[in-house]
Amino acid sequence: MVGISKLYLGKVEASDPLRYGRDSSRLPSHMLQFSADKKPVVVWNVTSRCNLKCSHCYASVCSPQNELDTVQAKAVLDDLSAFKCPVVLFSGGEPFVRPDILELAGYAADKGLRVVFSTNGTLIDDAKAAQIKEIGASYVGISLDGMREIHDRFRRCDGAFDRAVSGIRACRNAEVKVGLRVTMTRDNVGEIPAIFDFMERERVPRICLYHLVYSGRGAEIASHDLPADLRRKTVDLIIERTERLHDRGFPVEVLTVDNHCDGPYLYLKMLREGNPRANDVLRLLQMNGGNSTGLGIGCISWDGTVYPDQFWRDKPLGNVLEQPFSRIWQNPPEDSFLGKLRNKKRLVRGRCASCRFLDICGGNFRARAEVATGDLWGSDPACYLTDEEIGLAEGAENA
Repeated sequence: MVGISKLYLGKVEASDPLRYGRDSSRLPSHMLQFSADKKPVVVWNVTSRCNLKCSHCYASVCSPQNELDTVQAKAVLDDLSAFKCPVVLFSGGEPFVRPDILELAGYAADKGLRVVFSTNGTLIDDAKAAQIKEIGASYVGISLDGMREIHDRFRRCDGAFDRAVSGIRACRNAEVKVGLRVTMTRDNVGEIPAIFDFMERERVPRICLYHLVYSGRGAEIASHDLPADLRRKTVDLIIERTERLHDRGFPVEVLTVDNHCDGPYLYLKMLREGNPRANDVLRLLQMNGGNSTGLGIGCISWDGTVYPDQFWRDKPLGNVLEQPFSRIWQNPPEDSFLGKLRNKKRLVRGRCASCRFLDICGGNFRARAEVATGDLWGSDPACYLTDEEIGLAEGAENA
């Protein structure tokens, strides 16, 4: 993820992570992406069940599947805590469909894990929000892909927007930190100004804007992804709206997610503008390192299968019922799939291999490249930087 507000508006300086030794166990949550140890944030799809059928869902199933029971799930949390994973993100399906979700989340918080929820928000009422507050959850991210008509169309459910807004308000009223999650496609990119207006009106302090990843149902709408020119304009719009909110005294946290060339693009924009902080931002982007699938992020599925991330569900690494997550994750052989992922900078091909920003992009999304090109190590088609910008043409800008 690329912190637009952190980087462009100077809310984090390159010296800030260094004061904590860049150790994930000591870093504040808003600086975890700059850690040196890259202990994994674990996305846990605790259930396959969902009350909606969203058009871009990476999980793509809504029916009941084999799920770890409460005792098995707590054993996983014991291991994640001992392994010092900085965050466990409860997702699904829809995590609040699972009856014991608050028991598990409370157990995780008691074990010292930062607890985050990724939810459609429709099942959160005032009582549920109060419980979320009581167990000590750090954050609730609620999906909102546009205003009422567009959101309900994405979610394939009339009334989904109104119920999500009720969930947002319930969290806010319970003093639970809440933010928005937006997946950007051609079908809803025009809603971004309205979404920023909504944030200001409802005093929602955080938003993550996701680039589409071609996984699950998302693969079915890959043709709806943003073309390069529109993607650039959209990132510019996000930067502009972020700056405008900060200028009006609302210091919203804005991040773009799942397209790591947003980092170099932001840096180049700051260079063009003569921003004196450009080189400081470059250092932060180098600390971030770009895509960390299989290293700084991992996924556990409802049945205990471990994946490199939540999008790459055809690449199982093991199962927590057979060996702990920590054992699966640590010290993979170099010739294993996980080992190759951690050395992908030596394996990527095409434009990625020669890109001067490889160290701060990390080769972007291999899962998206594989779906689009058939080549696991091929170029990510969502990269919108020009050959000149990445150093493949004469006259390239100097970094």
